Formats: sequence, C-alpha cells, structure tokens
Amino acid sequence: MKNYLIIMFLFVSASFYGQKAEIKGKLTDETTLDPLAYATVVIKNSTNGVNTDLDGNYSISVEAGTYTIQFQYMGYITQEKTITLAKKETKTINVALASEHIELEGVVVEATRSKSRESALLIEQQRSSEIKQQIGSQELSRKGVSDVASAVAKTTGVSKQEGTGTIFVRGLGDRYNSTSLNGLPLASNDPEKKNIDLNLFSTDIVEYISIDKTYNARNSGDFAGGNIDIISKKHSGEGFFNVSVGSNINSNAVGEDKFRALSDRSFLGFSETKQPSNALNSFSFKNSTQTKNKSPYGMSLGLNGGKSFYFGKESSLNLFATLSFDNNYKFKEGVNRTAQAQNSFTKDLYMKSYEYNTNTTAMLNADYNINSKNSIKYNVLLINGSQEKFDEYTGYIRDITDRKDYYENSLVTRQNYKQDRLLVNQLLGDHKLNDQLDLNWGLALNNISAQTPDRQMYTLNKVKGSDSYEFSTNSRSDNNRYFEDLIENEVGANIAASYKFGKNSENLYNGKLTVGYNLRQKKREFKATQYVFQINADYNKDINPYALDNFFNQQNFSNGYFETYTFRGGANTPDALLPQTYDGDMTIHSGFANVEYQFSDRFSATFGARFETISQKVTWQTQLDSEKTSNTLEKNAFLPSLSLKYAVNDRNNLRFAASKTYTLPQFKERARFIYEDVTEIKVGNPDLYASDDYNADLKWEFFPTNDEVVSASVFGKYIKNPINEIVTASSSNDIGYVNTGDYGYAAGLEIELRKNLISFDDVNTNKITGGLNASIMKTYQKLDNEKVKRENKYISSAFTHENSSFTGASDFLLNADLSYIKEWGEKNLMATLSYAHFSDKLYSIGTEQSGDLVDKAFGMLDFTFKLKFNKNFGIGVNAKNLLDPKIERMQENLTQDVLVRSYKLGRNFSLSLNYNF
Repeated sequence: MKNYLIIMFLFVSASFYGQKAEIKGKLTDETTLDPLAYATVVIKNSTNGVNTDLDGNYSISVEAGTYTIQFQYMGYITQEKTITLAKKETKTINVALASEHIELEGVVVEATRSKSRESALLIEQQRSSEIKQQIGSQELSRKGVSDVASAVAKTTGVSKQEGTGTIFVRGLGDRYNSTSLNGLPLASNDPEKKNIDLNLFSTDIVEYISIDKTYNARNSGDFAGGNIDIISKKHSGEGFFNVSVGSNINSNAVGEDKFRALSDRSFLGFSETKQPSNALNSFSFKNSTQTKNKSPYGMSLGLNGGKSFYFGKESSLNLFATLSFDNNYKFKEGVNRTAQAQNSFTKDLYMKSYEYNTNTTAMLNADYNINSKNSIKYNVLLINGSQEKFDEYTGYIRDITDRKDYYENSLVTRQNYKQDRLLVNQLLGDHKLNDQLDLNWGLALNNISAQTPDRQMYTLNKVKGSDSYEFSTNSRSDNNRYFEDLIENEVGANIAASYKFGKNSENLYNGKLTVGYNLRQKKREFKATQYVFQINADYNKDINPYALDNFFNQQNFSNGYFETYTFRGGANTPDALLPQTYDGDMTIHSGFANVEYQFSDRFSATFGARFETISQKVTWQTQLDSEKTSNTLEKNAFLPSLSLKYAVNDRNNLRFAASKTYTLPQFKERARFIYEDVTEIKVGNPDLYASDDYNADLKWEFFPTNDEVVSASVFGKYIKNPINEIVTASSSNDIGYVNTGDYGYAAGLEIELRKNLISFDDVNTNKITGGLNASIMKTYQKLDNEKVKRENKYISSAFTHENSSFTGASDFLLNADLSYIKEWGEKNLMATLSYAHFSDKLYSIGTEQSGDLVDKAFGMLDFTFKLKFNKNFGIGVNAKNLLDPKIERMQENLTQDVLVRSYKLGRNFSLSLNYNF
C-alpha cells in the first residue's frame, strides 16, 4: 500500500505541475444557459481531455502551440474551436452547446445533471414528474454529516432511533422501509432487522441520497414508509488525490476517570471470531473476562483519488477510489429499569456503558463510456464495522437480590463485540438504442457477514456489610458466553426498457413507456450457541467481579468450580454443541410497467403497475423446537401507482400520488428463536403474516430561485393488519411479534423552506442561508386481543389500551439550519449551525395494565466550520450535541408515569485536515 501511494502521488503531481499553458472556460446549454456538468472537453486527435465540473467549468494544461478543441455532450451538437497558445499563456473559451433534439421533460435532467449540489437537486425536484426528496454531498458537507443514517435524518419527516442506524420515515420504522445502493437492494447486517445499519455508510462514498416517500412501480413493493437509495460517488474530469486526517472526542468518554474497553480485540476492528472447539470438556475460551483501560481519543484517516482516461473521440474511463478508517469512543450512564403496572420494579439498575466503534470503508467505481450512447459501470464496496461495548448494571433484580437480609445489591456485567462485514459488487449498463428506445440493467451480488463472537454476561450479588460477591445461581443463564453468526447472500437484478412515443408538431415526445423485470433472491444462514456456567456452591464465595479470570480458568474447571452447558446439555450429552439455527430463503419475481405522459405544457401524469410473487421460507431448530421446523409465507401482490403533476407556472407545482404496497415480516420474526438481552427477551412468531398498505400524498412546491424552495405536503397511509412488537401475556413477559389489529393509519403535514437570507456581494458568493423542515403527524392503530388469540398459536396479548399510536412515530419533527458561506478566489469559508427536535414517540405498547413505554422529546444542536485556505489545504471543525439533553424513557402507567431509562450522550468534537495534491 505504501509503495502504491508514493507512485500515485508522483503520478498525480507530475500531471499537475508540468503545465506550460492553460485553456479554461465554461460550457452551458444554448437555450437555458444552464451549466453542463460532466461534458467532455478534449484536444482533438489526442488523449488529453477533461470533463467539466458541477458548474460546467473546465481547465486543460497543454504545451505552447496550436490546437483544435472539441466540446462534446450527450444529446448536444459537438463544437470545435482552433486556438494558438504561447508558453504559460491562459485563454478562456466559453461555449454554449445546442441540443440535437428535445427530450421528454425530466428525462435528460436525470441522465446528465450532477446531483451532488443542492441547486442541481432542487432543479431535478422541480422538473421531475414524480415527488422527490434528495440530499447531496454538498449539503452533507455543509452540515458536517459523516454517516448516511444522520444524513437522511436531516430531511423532512425522517428520524433516527438514538444509538442505532434505524430510520423512521413518516413514523414508520424498519419493517416499513427499504434500502438500496444505486437502485439495487442491500442485505441486512442484523438478524433482527430488515435494513442494513446506515451508520455503516460513510458520506465519503455518497454523491447524493434519494428518499422516496411515494411509491413508484419501478421500486420493490415491500414499501410503506420510504425507500432510501444511496447513489455512490463517481469521478470525471481532472485527476486528483486527497488526504484527510482527523481526531475526535466525546465529553463523557474523556470525562470518565478510566475508560473500560474489551480485552483481546483489534484496534482496527478486524478480530478473531471463531468459537472454541471443545468448550464443554475444557475451558478453552480465548478472550479475557476482564476489561482494560484505554485512552478515549478517536481518529480518522481518508484517501480519495480519481482519474479519467480518454480513448478516441467518444470513449472514456472514469475511476474513483476511496479508502477510509475512523473510530470513536462513547460513554453514558444513568437509570435502567423494568416496571410493573403497580409502579414497582422488577429491575432497578444504574447503568454505565462504554463503547468503542470502528469503520473501515473501501470503494472503487469504474465508469466506462463506450460512446455517446452506451456506458457500463462497475462498483465494488467493502465496509467493515465493529462495536465493542462493556455495560455494567448495579442495583436490584427481582428473584436475584430478593434476599434483602443477605444481599445488598446485584451486579451485572455484559461484554458485547459485533463485527459486520459488507461486500457489494454491482454491474450496471445504460444503452441508447435509438432516439426513442433506451435500455438499462443492473446486477448486484451482496454478501454480509455479521458476527457476535463471545458476548459475555455475568451476574453477581454483593454480600451485605462486606465487599464480597457471589455469583447468582438463580438460573444457569445468569452467567454465560454467547456466539452468533449470520451469513446473508443476496442477488438483485434489474432490467428495463423505455420507449418514447407521441411525437408532436414541435418534435416533443409526449409519452414514455417503461417495462421491466426485477429479481431479488436472499439466503440467510444464522446460528447461535450459548454456553452457560453452573457454579459449584462450595466455591461460590469471595468472587472479585473485576478479576473474573481468577475464577474462570482451566485449573478451576478441572477442580470442579463450575461446569459448562449448552441448551442441549453438558459434556455427556450427544450433539450438545450443535447450535441453535434458523435459515431464511426468500425469492421475489417482479414485473412492472410505467407510463409517463405530458398531456399539456402544464399537466403530466405517471401511471404504474407492478406484479410480484413472493416466497419466504424459514427453517429453525432451537431450544423452543428441538426438531427442525419450517414455515413458508407466500403472497401474490398487484400494486398500482399514480403520480400527477400540474405546473401552475414556471416556479409552482402541484402534485398528487397514490399507491398500494405491502409489508413483509422478517426472517427472525417468524422463527421460534429466543434472543436474550439484560432487560428483555424476544421470541419469534411463525403465525406472523404480511400487511397491505394504501398511500396518498398531495404536495405544493414553489422555487423562488434555483437554490431556494418552499413546499408543503399532506399525506395519509392506511395499513391493513399492522405488525407490532409487544410484551406478550406470559409469566416471563417476553417480547413477541404479532398482527395486533385489523387496521391502522398515519396522516400528517410536512413543510420545507430553503432560503437565501442575506447576500453581501453581487459578484462573489458571500451570503447567509437558512433552511427549515418540519412534520406534524398523527398515527393510530386499533388493538385487538381476540384477533391475536384467534390468529396465533404461541402468543397471546392483554393490551392495556384499545388503541395506540405506531411504535417509533414522533408527532412532531423539526430540522433547522443557518449557514454563512463565503468564497473568494480559491478560498472559501462555511459555518453552519443546525438544530433537530424530536417529540415524544412510542417505544413499546403497554400490556397487562402496564403503561406504554415512551421515549421523551429532546433536541440536538450541532455546529460545523470549514475553511479552505487555498486549492490544496483546508480544515474542518465539528461540534455535535452541544445542548447534551437527557435521553429519557417513561412508562406511562394508569396512575403515575415512571422513569425507566435516562442518560446523556455527551458532546462530540472533531477536527479534520484535508490536502489535495
């Protein structure tokens, strides 16, 4: 790697510093005067050429002499100009290209306009025949956003669950949303989730993110909240190489006297994940039971490079590569309780949580333009994310510390390590067969490896009046080590042909018909083994909870201090080491047709229909079902969609959209598998089935200028047989998944405002801008105990209330930002203050007279400052969560609300340095 970087540095440096003369200028559309991004400017009969940047600007370095320059852009007439340059002379040539023909409104814009700039995305939003919401890399940089989960939470009606990458769109959580990369599906890294954790995706790989909150027949029908499509960054134009380094701290982590981290884990996030081969006959676990102290100062390193190669008049190869690593430390502490309806606690604990995260991302994009009508793209993306977490809980646990005459309190420690590795390979093609017929296709091969190797949990009781501890022996599982392994392979394939028709007297195509086929095939293999320790009472005394290696070791195992078991039995039980398993197999075949038609200069419509055949099979063998058991869910779905657009004038649009979709349960939700956490246990339900969803939107939007917008939307969603996570009516109060009632609905209002507030300079950029988006929402669902009892063999319910809002839904969301931007020469300065507010939202539905669990409202204030000293060097400063509010969860019982969780996240500060070679 080191030699490669040196070679690349020398190569790029030579290309920059060998300049003798310069040709520069700007390319625009002859009619609209819009800049033409990614147009080709090449010295005729040579390989010396560049692509224009986002604003249509270009610059070529040449030796002194006479040259003919070609200016080319897909769909435009090529121009040539001949000039003579002296040594070190600079000439400016601005060119306006004429279009070869006029396309259906919106088609050319989507194919050629850069989508990283805020203004470009707003122009596309205005011209599109469908309702769109997007956020580009320029806006992400301005707001100091570093991951995709935080990025989409900056858009209207979208929120993120604290501490996770789980996204809620219009009050609908993970199961109602979908995630894709370049229009092709992504696998999940979590056995409990449908979508991949968006925290894994660095914004370094992003050109823009599209959040589709209205349904189009081109997308998967498993959709109710939204589809989040990440469009990967690509390169064109002059070569570049960029290096960035940074550091970060969390005020809580650096404020803790000793930051406790897991032992025996890799600093880079690539650790040994195999479990011991003979853990029942010997103590052969490799990782320590104890923690070590770390200095909680994070860092980041990023390398980005791009280069374009030109072949003949029309062919070019554009390469973009990025490699980055970053880590961070977090610490939080506070109350963690489990309450009953009578406001008494089954668990009343004080929590300390230490967390260390890493992310390594590598991506290569190769974009080969064969000619002006054909192109092929290849993307490969590798992400490795890891999380080390040490949690310590001190206090009261019913059935463990009830011996109040003997025990003072209980202590639970939990070490958890997760490593997620995602590999994405994508091949995409775009072909213009003639003026009317286009063909595009895509193929994706995704692999996810998500592992939880050697999660450890120990439960001890402190003897009253002393510093001595004893292990809890309430059950074997009070002290355990757990190994979990998920492998998921997914194939996604898209092919679509578009035909323009209805040519009128002005040579405009009024219509476009698109037909296509999609395949999605997913296979998941999941296995888990829990090793539990039965403690010998004769040796269960004077235990040091901070030096458990002194107890759990081979010598004590041989001396009979403890024995090791799995759920099947001990060392003398045949097949005791066979893990609990569930396998998932899903195949979806889809065909669709979409018609766009321009009825007049003002009115256009898109009609779509999609038909899907779905087969989802789950096979499991667990402690609940020792024999292998299978369950298959099959569904045929016909999914119509409609989008209408009326352009009131050149700046105002009215839009309407309606559709039918569905929501599938997930693999693990239908497998009878038990997942244990410190404060909750989750169990799957084979009787779970799909919901049907009906969606409608009405939107007004106004574009005062190309980089300003004012919009308002009202939306409604009706969900038939909604799926929820509930506390089941059982002695153990497990959490299960059921279709909780016949129907539910969500309705709301969204507003967005983006405005240039003050301009200090009419020539150079020197301005203050502001943005605000907000959503007001009402969700409702009918709860039906009889329906749950009638439809489910394993689960029953006793809802406290007859109706409820949707879990994860905030009635009010707000994002606001204020930016100062100044550009002078090659220098620029940007400072942004941004605020996000989330109102109360339902975490879990109350049962058996216990109240709902509600996450209380809070707000977050962030500040970003970036300064570019010249074309090469810049710095950035981020300060996040400056207000540092309490994050609280309340149980809203009939007589009194009870605080069950409370902590602070701490303030995060980071500094970065960037250098362009």
